[in-house]
Amino acid sequence: MPILRRRRPAHPPPQIDGPSTSSAAPDDKEKPSLPIARKPRWNCLDSCCWIIGCVCSLWWILLFLYNAMPASFPQYVTEAITGPLPDPPGVKLRKEGLSALHPVVFVPGIVTGGLELWEGHQCADGLFRKRLWGGTFGEVYKRPLCWVEHMSLDNETGLDPPGVRVRPVTGLVAADYFAPGYFVWAVLIANLARIGYEEKTMYMAAYDWRLSFQNTEVRDQTLSRIKSNIELMVETNGGKKVVVIPHSMGVLYFLHFMKWVEAPAPMGGGGGSDWCQKHIKAVMNIGGPFLGVPKAVTGLFSAEAKDVAVARAIAPGVLDSDFLGLQTLRHVMRMTRTWDSTMSMIPKGGDTIWGGLDWSPEECYSCISKRKRSNDSIVSQDVKVENANHQPNITNYGRIISFGKDVAEAPSAQIEMIDFRDAVKGNNLAHSNGSCGDVWTEYHEVGWGGVQAVSDYKAYTAGSILDLLRFVAPKMMQRGSAHFSYGIADNLDDPKYKHYKYWSNPLETK
Repeated sequence: MPILRRRRPAHPPPQIDGPSTSSAAPDDKEKPSLPIARKPRWNCLDSCCWIIGCVCSLWWILLFLYNAMPASFPQYVTEAITGPLPDPPGVKLRKEGLSALHPVVFVPGIVTGGLELWEGHQCADGLFRKRLWGGTFGEVYKRPLCWVEHMSLDNETGLDPPGVRVRPVTGLVAADYFAPGYFVWAVLIANLARIGYEEKTMYMAAYDWRLSFQNTEVRDQTLSRIKSNIELMVETNGGKKVVVIPHSMGVLYFLHFMKWVEAPAPMGGGGGSDWCQKHIKAVMNIGGPFLGVPKAVTGLFSAEAKDVAVARAIAPGVLDSDFLGLQTLRHVMRMTRTWDSTMSMIPKGGDTIWGGLDWSPEECYSCISKRKRSNDSIVSQDVKVENANHQPNITNYGRIISFGKDVAEAPSAQIEMIDFRDAVKGNNLAHSNGSCGDVWTEYHEVGWGGVQAVSDYKAYTAGSILDLLRFVAPKMMQRGSAHFSYGIADNLDDPKYKHYKYWSNPLETK
């Protein structure tokens, strides 16, 4: 055996083309070939992850830039595009030398004041003193049925249901914003602050807008608190009287307050007949529904509103059907029919104010969408003659509810109306419609016979809608009749008009 062995070269010598021979050394065995690295394939999941990563990165970058930029940068960009912005009203008044003088009292309207939870059922754990109404409305999406349960009042008393206490938010924050980005009083408060007003000279008369006006005093003593705060503001501001600014339903609420504060106890506040004269400088009403609003009728009758009509157009049948067990409109109706305050806005004065089947106060009014200006082009004589011969269709707004467009437009002589007041309501709808078996509304007591009787009457005016609501929702109207009135006084000296149910109706109070 040889002592020395020949080392294998680092690189094998190049092979010469030709036939292979079997004289290869025994240790020159073929090595196994290494696997070839392949380029990974791009799939749909990778694309989605890449897009999500880009979006998240872009979002964080924009968020960082937004927080890093100066607060005046948006205004700078706006002024660079549109020019200098006009001064806010408060700045203009301050430049004119105006300053705070009379204390100001705000009275919010329906649904604009915040409500918070003080006591609730097990489903509302963790919501103590958190807003159920106003703010982000987050609980509506997280636990909708629990939210409806706590926002509803007792159907018999119109007060809190057992085990639930929802109370109004206090202070200026109660109604400054309805929701993020949707201000109510915030802009007015900010402008008054620019001329020297502050919290001691501004007061938000927050109240539970779900309750009837007198029940706000029964449960929360809200009317007494408003009286005490106004007296305190007058006393601490050198005897200067307050200026009151009510909005929407707050106009009716403050009208009720002014009657209550001068009425003798125990029904009233016992302030005397000259209390308003001593403490109130002026009342500036904003959008007051003194005579009611027709849309309150549709809301009480079927929970319909403009937003519901829009939702029906987008998703027909979803709101009416038992879609995913939501039963949306039935839950809304169940909740809103316990809010007695809504009945304060039912149209008042009957057919005398709102019109009948054949007439309405608006029948001679022509709505002109464009005012004629001096530089408008002259219309030719032929067009004038054509327009003179054309008679526009007159809409009869006296028919507040009409079943069918043909009924709304037909003369009253052509409408065959069958009285519904003594109709037999028939079998319970809850047994024939399984989708509403677990959502209580007063329609459970109206059978198919009652539904047919309501539709056979065809057209309802302000004088007959009260009977309609008493027919379909007797418990609700029983509570409402104890707190509100909708007629016209024959003799204001009649002692019956001293009752609080007449105080919010300007047609039945002095």
